[in-house]
Amino acid sequence: MIRTREQALEYGLSFPDSYKDAPFHDANWQLVRYRGNSKAFLWTYEKDGYVNLNVKVDPDKVFFWRDRYSSVKPGYHQNKEHWNTIILDGSIPDDDVRTMIAESYDLVSYSPSKRIYDAVRRIPYGHVATYAQVAEAAGDRKMARAVGNALHKNPDPESIPCYRVVNAKGELAGEFAFGGPGAQAKLLEAEGIEVTDGRVDLKRYGM
Repeated sequence: MIRTREQALEYGLSFPDSYKDAPFHDANWQLVRYRGNSKAFLWTYEKDGYVNLNVKVDPDKVFFWRDRYSSVKPGYHQNKEHWNTIILDGSIPDDDVRTMIAESYDLVSYSPSKRIYDAVRRIPYGHVATYAQVAEAAGDRKMARAVGNALHKNPDPESIPCYRVVNAKGELAGEFAFGGPGAQAKLLEAEGIEVTDGRVDLKRYGM
């Protein structure tokens, strides 16, 4: 049950690599951060006689929680599109309070690079995806350039098949990538993908 600040903090601290912080020298504001990037995913404070929790939320779900419960408000003193305030007045089922905190942790701890690598892992054997498709699968089609940067820093080439990513025309990457000249083409051809003049037929092999 989460009805008090202590219970909320205890639940927040149950997540991996989390730690408590009080950055404002004000005992009313106590946060739980993710150690990987020092970002806070749970803010706790008292306001108008109730303990309040600020949690990060996916913009696509921000109104889902607000419409469902009158005690979920736009984030107090934070970006209203990305944060909600949970008022612990007893009206929200404990499971949903926990879900909102867990979703906040996932958003803060799940870096864009990790999302990109996970998206690349999902490209099927014998198929390719464009940078834009990978970006969209990672949650933001606008970060296609970030996909390229992340793939060139691929920390685990054996399990993250970055050679399956091509540009919008189906063209392969430059010679500097994937182990040198012709390396990407050889890896794709080993999966049965035909490469002609440094290009893959997206209609035939696109995911």
